[in-house]
Amino acid sequence: MYLLLISDTHVPRRAKVLPPEVMAEIDRADLVLHAGDWTDAATLDLVSGRARRLLAVHGNNDGPELRSRLPEVAYATLEGVRFGVVHETGPARGRERRCAQSFPDLDVLVFGHSHIPWDSLAPGGLRLLNPGSPTDRRKQPHHTYMTAHVTDGALREVRLHRLPARPRPPAPGQVAPRG
Repeated sequence: MYLLLISDTHVPRRAKVLPPEVMAEIDRADLVLHAGDWTDAATLDLVSGRARRLLAVHGNNDGPELRSRLPEVAYATLEGVRFGVVHETGPARGRERRCAQSFPDLDVLVFGHSHIPWDSLAPGGLRLLNPGSPTDRRKQPHHTYMTAHVTDGALREVRLHRLPARPRPPAPGQVAPRG
């Protein structure tokens, strides 16, 4: 089973659309896991309309419409691997311990909020994954997303993908460079 992990898409505030690479992965994935901060229902509709299956939550920047359609935490068992998706997990310091206590029955927890890619193992074996953001890198060097496989009852081939740099629009009053 091929998985796409994304979060913090922030369309249309941080990007007008999802990057073409991410759209291609949505079409390819058996399951898309989105850890919140969609910011518009149109993006949820687009992804849910194209994804074979979607496991998604709302984030802190999602308004009433998205909150009415998406849970705060979502769960699925895939080939025996127990997944959870949540937007916020609190500060980085102590995250593994907190999440292991809050989600003792999971094997994998996908989260977002920080826009910082994360892959760690908590006490007891809980795998914590944050795919970063494909549209709002903040202070990170790249826009990112993750892919993984669930095969033979195990999570395998977890991979962080870096998207090519997008040209920044000119600041107000500046002329766009030719090229």
